[in-house]
Amino acid sequence: MAGAPAAAAGPLSCRLDFSLSGWSAIYRTADGTGTVSCSNGARLPVRISARGGGLSVGKSRIDDGRGTFSGVGNIRDVLGGYAAAEAHAGAVRSARAQVVTKGPVSLALAGTGEGWDLGIAFGSFVISER
Repeated sequence: MAGAPAAAAGPLSCRLDFSLSGWSAIYRTADGTGTVSCSNGARLPVRISARGGGLSVGKSRIDDGRGTFSGVGNIRDVLGGYAAAEAHAGAVRSARAQVVTKGPVSLALAGTGEGWDLGIAFGSFVISER
């Protein structure tokens, strides 16, 4: 007698808490660290790398950034490269909001920090395990 198939787990609610700092002069680069926490109790320390080009100049730092994932079935689904595009502007106190996507997984990012920046940048946002 075969047992009933296990019920498929529903999508997880996952959040990214992060810090990120970087600079831009045509080419934009930023690096940071964070922790992904999911509704099933799973936690994953991560490294963040953002790279891209465009019309951009500045230097900034985001502290206490937050991100909300959608489309996650397993915490490891958050790892990998996301397509990114953003417009940004700020002086001294800076704010940033951005949505990045990787297949069915999306990440809405928001944070405040310090620095100055102005421009439009396109590129990649990579999350890897620390």
